[in-house]
Amino acid sequence: MFLIVTRNFPPDVGGIQVLMGGLSEGLLNHGPVKVFTYEYPDSENYDKNSSMNIERVKGLKLFRKYRKANLVNNFISENSNIRAIIADHWKSLELIKENYINKFKTFCLLHSKEINHEKGSSLNRRMLRSTKKAKFIIANSHFTKDLAIRVGIDPSKIHVICPGIQKPIKIDNNYKIKAEKIYTDSFPKIITVARLDKRKGHDKILMLLKNLKSKFPKIKYVSIGFGKEENSLVSLAKELGIEDDVVFLKNIDYNLKTALIAESNLMLMPSRIEKKSVEGFGISFVEAASYGVGSIGGKDGGASDAIAHNKTGLICDGNDLNSIYDSVISFFKNENFVEYGKNAKEFSKKFYWDLVVKNYLKLID
Repeated sequence: MFLIVTRNFPPDVGGIQVLMGGLSEGLLNHGPVKVFTYEYPDSENYDKNSSMNIERVKGLKLFRKYRKANLVNNFISENSNIRAIIADHWKSLELIKENYINKFKTFCLLHSKEINHEKGSSLNRRMLRSTKKAKFIIANSHFTKDLAIRVGIDPSKIHVICPGIQKPIKIDNNYKIKAEKIYTDSFPKIITVARLDKRKGHDKILMLLKNLKSKFPKIKYVSIGFGKEENSLVSLAKELGIEDDVVFLKNIDYNLKTALIAESNLMLMPSRIEKKSVEGFGISFVEAASYGVGSIGGKDGGASDAIAHNKTGLICDGNDLNSIYDSVISFFKNENFVEYGKNAKEFSKKFYWDLVVKNYLKLID
């Protein structure tokens, strides 16, 4: 049995949620999976349709972590057939008893934003105590591994296993038509699938569009996601006079999201570091690649593991509008985007979950 202890899980949305859901589904092909996680709207329907044994913890946020930890501790003490314990975050291991964990192979997954705490700070000390409990520490990119070493995590425990993706699905013609109506006859069709956080670089993309209009009069930008920057980004688009060239979407059907990605020419997310917030990997780049779409990502963070520079796309300086502009121009020059897309599709195959899960199984077995 594989025991998953996580704060982030579908049907909640986000990169870690997708990672933990995909990893758990992948492990199901190799044995039963037990999940302890938090309740989320519509999670009951999700759980009914899942082959996993999912136990949701309800209640106020302040008390849920203690209630979940007690349930996990009791479960571990009563079950000796656990092959591995996998936690999504150092906070998910923090309250689990170390003498229980030591009986099994325990994994703690790392994401850059969640470990980027100053050495010696209270959060840093808590993180180090928690990660010491794990036998294996899984960084989602080489950038995250380097950051983990800098903040004091034992390098001998760290393994880089990038997040996986589901194999591309056949897109229903109805959703393909909907996507085509959103893009109309535009070119280039640029898309970002990401939470609306400053570090993702949506503001730079909007300013970029203003500069690209003279070169690409039919340019169209689709942003899929929600977040605290939504109002300021909508206002910025209006200020720049590009509101007709920009479409903001959120809470859309998965099939429509996939159709919009497949119909696009470029996945663009020029990430940058904002205070302690940094992009650890960039799963949307790999998802786009699986549909034959190349990407441009920022140099600050783990995008270099998701984009093969000058092969499946380009890495730019997300802080520098000129760097982003030059990268986009280069991406479309001489129809380079077509070759990037072909290479990206082949590159994405190594991220399929059935292969990624084997990297965990090698450590477990």
